Amino acid sequence: MRSELLNKPMLLIVDDEKPTREGLRAALEDHYDVWVAEDAKAAMTLLEKETFAVMLTDFRLPQEDGMKLIIRAKSLPKPPICILMTAYGSEELAVDAMKRGADDYIAKGRLQIDELEMRIARALRQQHLEVENVQLREQLHDKFGLEHIIGDSPVMREVFEVVRQVAPTRATVLLLGESGTGKELIAKAIHQLSPRAERQMITVHCAALSSTLLESELFGHEKGAFTGAMEKRIGRFEQAQGGTLFLDEIGEIDQSIQVKLLRFLGEKTFERVGSNKTLTADVRLIAATNKKLDEMVKAGTFREDLFFRLRVFEIVLPPLRSRVNDVLLLARRFLREFADENNKVVNDFAPDALEALMNHPWPGNVRELRTVIERAVILARSDRVSLRDLPADVRGPSSQPVSVATPSSVPPGATVVDVEKQLIVGALKENQGNRTKAAKQIGMSRRTFHRKLHSYHLEGF
Repeated sequence: MRSELLNKPMLLIVDDEKPTREGLRAALEDHYDVWVAEDAKAAMTLLEKETFAVMLTDFRLPQEDGMKLIIRAKSLPKPPICILMTAYGSEELAVDAMKRGADDYIAKGRLQIDELEMRIARALRQQHLEVENVQLREQLHDKFGLEHIIGDSPVMREVFEVVRQVAPTRATVLLLGESGTGKELIAKAIHQLSPRAERQMITVHCAALSSTLLESELFGHEKGAFTGAMEKRIGRFEQAQGGTLFLDEIGEIDQSIQVKLLRFLGEKTFERVGSNKTLTADVRLIAATNKKLDEMVKAGTFREDLFFRLRVFEIVLPPLRSRVNDVLLLARRFLREFADENNKVVNDFAPDALEALMNHPWPGNVRELRTVIERAVILARSDRVSLRDLPADVRGPSSQPVSVATPSSVPPGATVVDVEKQLIVGALKENQGNRTKAAKQIGMSRRTFHRKLHSYHLEGF
């Protein structure tokens, strides 16, 4: 490839003015392999053929503006760093450009080559660091068997490190945390990273079974041990021989089974229901609960000696509200998953939808987030999840329903223009003249909203 021969980062300059294109090429070609294009169509042709490190584009381009070009460029498998140039610079345009995918923004009237080179170099360094961080996270997940657990917040990195330390041991592990925080995933990771990984990990959800059925499920029973026991049953402890037994919701088990578990943890022995024969099993026990076992001990509903046996190694999984930085990582992972599953082209979130996701407290944790994203993907009307695709409680108490003109509010003989004008006026009234909020409420871009105000002679509203 041309860039490999030159051993320079590839840079694409998009500008419809030839003097500007060639002037920038001459100024930057000492450090970059510079390509040029005169419009968005020519730029996309190059972007689809080559992998550029940086794209520097003017905002004003024939047929399609530079912001739309950036959005298309960012959808590529290996998107370039995108810097938007414009002679019509404003703080509002800069903020909008950054929200919609631009990596940086610079006004042509103040453009200095030294500053431009500095910004490009800084963006390249940042991109390089982000790539390295992704690679390190992937290596961490691959090495530690945590590839299915998404999280880059400090509290989750600490959990990953603890898992790495305890997994190779024989220690009993107690996983604590709210419902939906991923306790079963952590249990699987511990098993996969242990010397027992080639054997089974068997999961028992303790709350799903009555006391009698749970005892039989765990320890097995002999034929005739109780009404309905028509044949001998091998319990989960025997089935998990050499492997791991994961007891979820262990806070739900009653005192009689607590005694048997205590004996197993102390002696590695147990008896089937209806038998006096003592059996042994080489099984590692991992337990999990969303209950506060220490308070249950004080209340006398959970044995203190069993509690201490279980918490040889205790891992507390943080709620999603304490790892806000992971919400976006998880949401985008679930977005890809459900877009593929439902055969839909949905690849991102609108800024207001992202803000709502980040601000929601997520009482149901990761499980709730997963359900919300699945619903949003199904409801999405475009390639981005919008605020209206999210449930009302996630949108927040301040979210307003979109105003819709109904037949009862439209006078007879009204045209489409009349209805649209009525919507705009209504939105402005509801938002005390705030044009940004009014445009957002009726699902119209701010630029289109201002153009409509002009065409309908509503500028002075």
